Amino acid sequence: MNIVFKNFRRILINSGPLLLLYYLSISDIEVSFENTFQILSFNIQLIIIYYWMLKDADILGSGHIFVAGLINDVVMGLPLGVSPISYLVVAFFASYVKNVTVNTSLFTDWFTFFLAVFFSNIVFLIFLINFTEIQVKYIDIFYNSFFTILFYPFFWLIFNIYKTMMLIKQDG
Repeated sequence: MNIVFKNFRRILINSGPLLLLYYLSISDIEVSFENTFQILSFNIQLIIIYYWMLKDADILGSGHIFVAGLINDVVMGLPLGVSPISYLVVAFFASYVKNVTVNTSLFTDWFTFFLAVFFSNIVFLIFLINFTEIQVKYIDIFYNSFFTILFYPFFWLIFNIYKTMMLIKQDG
């Protein structure tokens, strides 16, 4: 019985990033402080996807990322497929960076995350402009991207601590 509990606890701890991604997609929580600061908002889903696809791709997986994007589209009222494709652009960019680089650091991760967010937003805007009638506020997307990139090192540190905690729990 104790072995079953340890395995369940290990599986639950290892699936924390996946559960967080689904929770953020379902709950319609935008990390936005527009009441206090008019321009402060960021996309934590992109940070989660990029970090965990770069460090341990087995935790998220492309299928889960796609489904989380579909859920996000339904909750946010966007056309189906816009968020999943932009999420997958970030995931594939992280997979490419993981395969190309030998040793990653915060600076290299941060720089390549900037490029991933840039291309993800280009894909997002192309789909919204060409296939929908939704009015796009470019300044809001710019501010969201800026603060997403700005907060990446903070979440990188938090996720590194969580990852070491995952490794400690597996050994214990």
